[in-house]
Amino acid sequence: MVIHSLINNYSGLAVPLFPLLLPLPKLAIPSATSTSTSTAAAAAGGFISFKQLHLRRRLLLPFCTSSSLSSPNSQDNDSNCVSGDSIRERFLSFYASRGHKVLPSASLVPDDPTVLLTIAGMLQFKPIFLGKLPRQVPRATTSQRCIRTNDINNVGHTSRHHTFFEMLGNFSFGDYFKKQAIQWAWDLSTIEFGLPPERLWISVYQDDHETFQLWSQQVGVPVERIKRLGEEDNFWTSGVTGPCGPCSEIYYDFHPERGYADAQDLGDDTRFIEFYNLVFMQYNKKDDGSLEPLKQKNIDTGLGLERMARILQKAPNNYETDLILPIIEKASELANISYGISDDQTKRYLKIVGDHMRAIVFLISDGVVPSNVGRGYVVRRLIRRVVRTGRLLGIKGDGRGDPEGAFLPIIAQKVLELSTHIDADVKNRAPRILEELKREELRFVQTLERGEKLLEEKLVDAITSAERSGTVPCLAGEDVFILYDTYGFPMEITKEVAEERGVSIDMNGFDIEMEKQRRQSQAAHNTVKLAIGSGTNIADNVPDTEFIGYESLYCKAIVASLVVNGDPAVQVREGSNVEILLNKTPFYAESGGQIGDHGFLYIAEGENQPKAIVEIIDVQKSFGNIFVHKGTVQKGVLEVGKLVEATVDVKLRQRAKVHHTATHLLQAALKKVIGQETSQAGSLVAFDRLRFDFNFHRPLLDGELAEIELLINGWIEDAILLQTKVMPLADAKREGAIAMFGEKYGEEVRVVEVPGVSMELCGGTHVSNTSEIRGFKVISEQGIASGVRRIEAVAGEAFIEYVNARDLYLKQLCSTLKVKPEEVTVRIENLLEELRVARNENSAVRAKAAVYKASVIASRAFLVGHSKQYRILVECLDDVDAESLKSAAEYLMETLADPAAIVLGSCPGEGKVSLVAAFTPGVVGQGIQAGKFIGQIAKLCGGGGGGRPNFAQAGGRKPENLAGALEKAKSELIAYLCEKGN
Repeated sequence: MVIHSLINNYSGLAVPLFPLLLPLPKLAIPSATSTSTSTAAAAAGGFISFKQLHLRRRLLLPFCTSSSLSSPNSQDNDSNCVSGDSIRERFLSFYASRGHKVLPSASLVPDDPTVLLTIAGMLQFKPIFLGKLPRQVPRATTSQRCIRTNDINNVGHTSRHHTFFEMLGNFSFGDYFKKQAIQWAWDLSTIEFGLPPERLWISVYQDDHETFQLWSQQVGVPVERIKRLGEEDNFWTSGVTGPCGPCSEIYYDFHPERGYADAQDLGDDTRFIEFYNLVFMQYNKKDDGSLEPLKQKNIDTGLGLERMARILQKAPNNYETDLILPIIEKASELANISYGISDDQTKRYLKIVGDHMRAIVFLISDGVVPSNVGRGYVVRRLIRRVVRTGRLLGIKGDGRGDPEGAFLPIIAQKVLELSTHIDADVKNRAPRILEELKREELRFVQTLERGEKLLEEKLVDAITSAERSGTVPCLAGEDVFILYDTYGFPMEITKEVAEERGVSIDMNGFDIEMEKQRRQSQAAHNTVKLAIGSGTNIADNVPDTEFIGYESLYCKAIVASLVVNGDPAVQVREGSNVEILLNKTPFYAESGGQIGDHGFLYIAEGENQPKAIVEIIDVQKSFGNIFVHKGTVQKGVLEVGKLVEATVDVKLRQRAKVHHTATHLLQAALKKVIGQETSQAGSLVAFDRLRFDFNFHRPLLDGELAEIELLINGWIEDAILLQTKVMPLADAKREGAIAMFGEKYGEEVRVVEVPGVSMELCGGTHVSNTSEIRGFKVISEQGIASGVRRIEAVAGEAFIEYVNARDLYLKQLCSTLKVKPEEVTVRIENLLEELRVARNENSAVRAKAAVYKASVIASRAFLVGHSKQYRILVECLDDVDAESLKSAAEYLMETLADPAAIVLGSCPGEGKVSLVAAFTPGVVGQGIQAGKFIGQIAKLCGGGGGGRPNFAQAGGRKPENLAGALEKAKSELIAYLCEKGN
């Protein structure tokens, strides 16, 4: 197991495993003072049989494969042939009975800027393991749903690779360590799940003698079945420096009859599968590479649910368990085939569908919307891979007779059926998930056939070109990007199809094109770092900030720490930019979409004479609850330990409060007007406006926007008194409170209610009465991604400013046009019509001028070929625009006798190139096509294009290359037609 960073390969498993959110019954956690025999045994690390626990509950009837035992009620079957849901519950119950707090799965969208998706069970505990946050419980257990796509090409090929998986884990935060972790892992495996001890092998770090002895002496594993492995396999690190420690894994042996001599490599997939990994965080790695013992030693484990299900259900691979096989069977039904008797290739396709559909459904459920960047690209790539795979399986339309239908929603229904014990909320989001899948599939199908045709053409061209030159066929990076950007083909799919044909792709060229796009479209991450230049983290020595900003906008506070350019400072002088940590603050730190407060810090010198003034322009929250005030020293000197007067800008805070409450009203109005299934996908609460992103499949109609505004302004007029209270999270959800996008909640939550209108979990600041909002106006509504819409609006003072500004613009417009306000629309329509007529006349004149130029150059056509029968004309028409260039080419086709080949180019503007190729039937009949020909020439000018065999246009971005491109076109036409003409 290679682990070079905190997360990337944390699990210790050779491939991705898989976790999810489980709605659990209330578990009886033994108290510290319990004297029961079973509890005492648990505390001592002893085994408590699952049957002894009153927690036990059957989730499903046992799932049995064909190789399972015949009697579903037999004792053997109970221990060896159990459902995946039962395995999950038994794991959690096992550790709950040993004092572990059962915590829910975190979202697949992590609260961690360093990773795109939740890829490991321990990710939600990363701040605790790194010492950034205090532990809330000494020990915990979870079933975490995870996504990893680094092994996507192995899905279906191997028995154990997945993109979506459940990771069952038990964690100790400075509580128990190796002895209990090892004993419990063994008891869980051999007694709770009934695995034969003689089939279990152990790996340990080569220098971890303590762990070796615990396995061999405490547990009793024969030393022949304990393998010592090196640092690359069995030593976990969180980075270059920081927490680290040895690992130990448990492997299941499918073929013990092969003996010890044949067991040299535990990575042999034909014999072994690693199913449980134990990480012992016991050291701190220093800058010089040396290790020092940690004061707080931690345990981090991961057991792959799919792998344990495979073992207990005696399935030949992870896919043929009750966790995935029902999905595969649904896909088989739609393809009208049988999985059991299919060939290996067909089975691989079905496994891809079964695996990817789980990932897709849970990603969309957690708010990831298909797009071309970030997480959205991950889910779009998976969707399009399933759609293409479905076509390869022979699924037409929806697979049920509708050729225009979509099959993904039908398969997703099966995933939803299986999701109950993974994440109970998934079924509540079913309408949105199914609608998103249908829309994305049908959109992709529209371009899929054209894209497949283009890809086939490019592959044939690459193979033909390579045969001529005697080189290896390679698909140009620009072509791969066009397929990705225009036709929606993920690069990985193009690569997969190309490799099937023996064609490589130019990744460097593709990366160059992708980088150009990323610079324009990819948003940067905004993170707050408290690490200082020396590598020390000031958060280690600073307590949480006490926030009193709900009750007051002023307080006196102590300067706890100062940071300048990432380094700690004791004193900061006038003109310096500084980050300030206070022991308490009235300033709201940016979170939940609401930006941080602005204001001032004062140090009083005498009566009404401030000694120092610091303007605060931003406040961010880091490491849980430490507020970082960013500002500039305008006067005097600021020092650590000094008493300051912290004052929030009252007017700006009021603007933020107005916009935040208006955002809640907007969400409530949207649910009333377009449906309860719509949900928040992001927000911004600023001083000058609010922005609200939501899931919806089409633009809102003008009437719908008007209805939304009417509802909100009605609630404002009703002067509703808001209610704010703190309550347990479970109670808040039970009362119907809506969770806000991007928020992370503890066990106690703040609930903001506009009685009769909305109730949301929210830590932001709000007005006391809706009448304070004064007015609300939508200023824009637009799509920002597939299935995601964005509304921008103004309220309160910003609303008044907006109305006044628009009134001023209208007055100026009326003055310029010399009309009354009600006449503006008609006057502008008349002006636009006049402009259209003038432009058409201008275009006609330009076209006539181009045709005239064409008549002049027609005499420059020259003859080639054995009988001098082919006419070639390649010319540059200076600054002629593309449409006029087309007219010139059409004129020349009519003027020059067949067979004739015409290529014209021009530079219609700065950084623009226009090209056109026109071939008469006699030239096309020789096998040369205008579309393909001009597309290759356009690449020399940094562009591309295509069209019909006899007529095609193209463009480019490098005018300086036009002369050379036209020379290339001329020489290729001469060479080709001379060869054919002979």
